[in-house]
Amino acid sequence: MERSLKNVLVVSFGFLLLFTAYGGLQNLQSSLYSEHGLGVATLSSLYSAVLLSSLFLPPILIKRYGCKWTIAGSMGLYVAFSLGNFHANWYTLIPTSILLGLGAAPLWSAQSTYLTVMGNSHAVKVGKLGKDVVNHYFGIFFLIFQSSGVWGNLISSLVFGQTPTQEAIPEEQLVLCGASDCLMATAATNSTQRPSQELIYMLLGIYTGSGVLAILLIAMFLEPLEDNQQKSEGEKRSSPPFWSTLLSTFRLFRDKRLCLLILLPLYSGLQQGFLSGEYTRSYVTCALGIQFVGYVMICFAATTSLCSLLYGKISQYTGRTALYLLGAATHLSCIIALLLWHPRSSQMAVFFLLPGLWGLSDAVWQTQNNALYGILFEKSKEAAFANYRLGEALGFVIAFGYSPFLCISTKLYILAGVLSLTMVAYGVVEYLESRDTGKALAEGETSHAEEGEVQTEM
Repeated sequence: MERSLKNVLVVSFGFLLLFTAYGGLQNLQSSLYSEHGLGVATLSSLYSAVLLSSLFLPPILIKRYGCKWTIAGSMGLYVAFSLGNFHANWYTLIPTSILLGLGAAPLWSAQSTYLTVMGNSHAVKVGKLGKDVVNHYFGIFFLIFQSSGVWGNLISSLVFGQTPTQEAIPEEQLVLCGASDCLMATAATNSTQRPSQELIYMLLGIYTGSGVLAILLIAMFLEPLEDNQQKSEGEKRSSPPFWSTLLSTFRLFRDKRLCLLILLPLYSGLQQGFLSGEYTRSYVTCALGIQFVGYVMICFAATTSLCSLLYGKISQYTGRTALYLLGAATHLSCIIALLLWHPRSSQMAVFFLLPGLWGLSDAVWQTQNNALYGILFEKSKEAAFANYRLGEALGFVIAFGYSPFLCISTKLYILAGVLSLTMVAYGVVEYLESRDTGKALAEGETSHAEEGEVQTEM
């Protein structure tokens, strides 16, 4: 196996183990700790910390410790969050969620930087286009990474399913499920009560062990990037001052392309926040029970995982624009369906179909967004991916921040509006890129023609 592919697989399986734990915990927060809004407050604090860390931590940590040890250290903060859930209250979940948030932006920025550098380096060796190899590597990564949702949710459903409820959910509660949910219905039923503490401890023990294994895998088997891969010649000669590195994330906003593209990660955070926070609570837990959350989210994770690999392979033939249009059309269709649907336990197939279609679109945002940022901002990869995580974190913060105050229908309308604006902004960037490429080609042809004329005269 070639060296670069081996390292891509190590990163991918490390993230698989880590997010098997974190993904399962995130999907259960709003349902498991619904009292006084603790679950949603935890997620909101977490992504507020991600937002803060995205502003300055990734470039500093990556330049100081390299991608490998930034990934390993950040993973340790995820494990701390799992430990905080063993004694869940405001004094344990909020601080550990903040710690996790501070590690999230460096973790993802280091991962994106690592795959982009590996892809471009391998492309030079084999004589391929850098963007094609980078797309392929991100496809492999997200195929493996997104399957973490399958395993994490399967574990939670199998553990919590040991004491399933047999009571029918009353019609007065079902009427308030779905788009009609304005968080007014808080009557406890057998389906919405917390599982036993023993089962919660069992689940948390499995999740914590998975996170520890992820750290060991990265620390022992991931090769660090060589200096000549991670740094340009100018960076080798002199390290930039601290404040220059600190402000690199903000300076990149001088590029109008980034100002437009920031809507892509913003929407990505909004739509992920809706699915993990609102769909799991107001549709699945409300109409079926908490023991079904894992099974339903498995459908989302499996679809996202498979489509990530598919998009990574076919993007070189279809182009990224076609994939973005597919993702936008599918998400818009899902939003309309969720607005119109009145969930009932007899419609079991719909509970699984909608997350599956949602995952088909999410795979577009995950693979193409990362590849797009890596290609357009190749000379400022760390700062670009930090901005990407900043935008995505902002989307999560907004989604979980307004969660207790807005009806589900209002949140769906917001999603539809942001999606529309995002696609318009993306279209403008593609137009600017095609125009600049056309100018560069025309200038190249003119220069070539002039050289030919000079040679003819000689």
